Order: sequence, then structure tokens, then C-alpha cells
Amino acid sequence: MSEPGALQQGLVVAGHGRHCWVEGADGVRRLCHPRGKKNLAVVGDRVLWQPAPGQGQEGSIEQVLPRRNLLYRQDELRTKSFAANLDQVLILIAAEPVFSESQLARALIAAEAAQIRPLIVLNKSDLAEPFARAWERLLPYRTMKDPDAPGEPGEGGAPRYPVLALSLTTQPPEAVRALLMPYLEGRTTLVLGPSGAGKSTLVNLLVPGARALTGEVSQALNSGKHTTTSTSWYWVDGGGDGARRTALIDSPGFQEFGLQHIAPMQLAACMPDIAAHAGACKFHNCSHLHEPGCGVLQAVGRAGPDGISPSRYKIYKDLFAELSRRRY
Repeated sequence: MSEPGALQQGLVVAGHGRHCWVEGADGVRRLCHPRGKKNLAVVGDRVLWQPAPGQGQEGSIEQVLPRRNLLYRQDELRTKSFAANLDQVLILIAAEPVFSESQLARALIAAEAAQIRPLIVLNKSDLAEPFARAWERLLPYRTMKDPDAPGEPGEGGAPRYPVLALSLTTQPPEAVRALLMPYLEGRTTLVLGPSGAGKSTLVNLLVPGARALTGEVSQALNSGKHTTTSTSWYWVDGGGDGARRTALIDSPGFQEFGLQHIAPMQLAACMPDIAAHAGACKFHNCSHLHEPGCGVLQAVGRAGPDGISPSRYKIYKDLFAELSRRRY
């Protein structure tokens, strides 16, 4: 047992405003307050915390330990951090309402920039016609190859993005678990997606008691009724000494996903289908917009997995223009 006042390591498992819920090495979760005026800790951070004298199950965060990665979005006004030290981000979209391909691409680009493995899951496969249209729109992602895999584009290799389909409301829970657990087991996965895609339903299905735990955290953080307005960490398994544990992080839905933290010339490297052809460009500093001898422009509209879909190239052009605007 640690001495009173001694610094201890902990894991940030929830946050609201300036307060965090920290899980200690003993598995107990405590309400912690940051030192100073600003809370720089996010869910997934490993921190050094100190019990507060005479405050029972409370403490203070003294230091945020170095991160492996951080997934965040940034617009011209603010930066919003999702979570840190991730192995994977599960981007959940739905066949209905119609998902935004631009928002999907932005989330994937942010994950690529942070070097976090993405997984795409399409919900509501029970809606035959909307699902067929959504599945077809996902064709460029289902056939996209990893540009770092051996061979030329179109010659096989590992897919860059696993794309799965499910129905959270009609499939038996055990079928959903059987589909997803091979991708989730032993990893820390952030569940990300627009409002209404089914993120909380997915978490509640995979984590028995998640709803009750969420209520306890919300009450402790004085955040009122929980509608996933804050990010929360859940253990999917109990793990054990030396065992790799499986964790899900639920996050609030988003309608906008700014990428102002990414430089325009960095964009191509964060889009695997663009990056796969960028090496064939005549100029090393090619923007892939108008230059002669551009390998990317030559691949736009080409049929098959060795081409670039017009919709994906339009996203690239629009984002390049957006990121090129000067910020005042």
C-alpha cells in the first residue's frame, strides 16, 4: 500500500470539464483535480496522481506521462482531443441516415496522421436498400491497399482498412461479438463516429454494465444525465497479471471534423490511395493538383483497386484548398 501523499501511477478513464476520473493500480477509480488552471489530461493518459489529504476517494493529477499518440481534431477556433495511447480507432457509421464520406475521410486522415490503426464498421445492414447504397459508397475503402505493402498498386497486398458490416438492433449480441472481438481483443480502441450511428449501443452490447458505470461516473463528475457528452473508458475483459487487456473508449458524436493541425503537403501521405501513386510523380514537391507528370492525376478515375475514385480525389482537392487558406 502506498504511503499517504506519495505519487502513484494511474489511468485517466473519464473526464468532464477540469475534472478527471483516474483508475489506480488497485483498480479503484477516483475523482482527481488537475494542478493549475488547465486540465491537459485526456482519457487514455497515464498520469502521476496524489491522494488528497482528508478527501476520501479524491486526489490531484501531478503529471501527465509521455504519450504514444493522441487523436484530436482542430478547427480555426479550438482543438478537441479524443483520447491518447490508442491502438486502434473504430469508426462507426450507419447506412441510414446517410453518412458523410467527407467526415469519414477526415477521421481516417486524423488517425493516419497519428499513426493509429483504423477500422470501419457500417451499422444497419438490416436496411436492405440503404445498406446496399452505403456499401457501394464504401467500395474505395474496401478495395484500398496498403501503400507500404510489397508490390505495385493493384497487385494484391493487405487491405489498408478493414471494413465490416453489422446490425446492432437485429443481430444477436453473440454474433456481433464474434465479428468484432478478433479486431478488438488485446487492444485499446476508440469508438468514433457521428451522432446516431450507434456508438453507445455498441459499447453497451460489448461491455455488460457499461450503462450503470457511465451513470456512476456522470454523477461523480456532476455532468447530469449521460448522453455521451464526455469520453469514457471501459474494460471489455478482466484481464489478469501479464494479460493483454481489451478496452473500449466511447466518445461524443461529432458533425464537424477539422484538420487544421495537418499541413497541406502532408495530406497526401495521410490518404493511402493518393500516397500509393505519389511516388510516380515527376516532381518531388508535387501538389497533385495540376503538375505535369503527376502519378496521382493519372490514376484518378482509373478502374479497379489501382485507381483513385473521383470522390476520393475531390475530397483531397477540397481539403488541400481548406488547409492552404491562411489563418489569421
